[in-house]
Amino acid sequence: MDRKLLDILCCPTSKQPLALLGSAELEAINRAIAAGGVTRADGSPQAEALAEGLVTRDRRTAYRVDDGIPVLLADEALATDQVDGFPR
Repeated sequence: MDRKLLDILCCPTSKQPLALLGSAELEAINRAIAAGGVTRADGSPQAEALAEGLVTRDRRTAYRVDDGIPVLLADEALATDQVDGFPR
């Protein structure tokens, strides 16, 4: 992801800055998705693994990045507290 873009992005609900998910974070989320344990903020299940993602500064909310495009929709946010082993 372009560093200039990342510098201006923020969470649409909390307005916190966003950072790229690290490999350990991404693996933890994808394990939880594969186990069927991750739902979006709107209550729908997150069925597809993330290739890339962003996380808020407080590490409570994650957003997926599809083909290099951040999906910063509040309804599609993933709460990290539902992911066992998510690095804090």
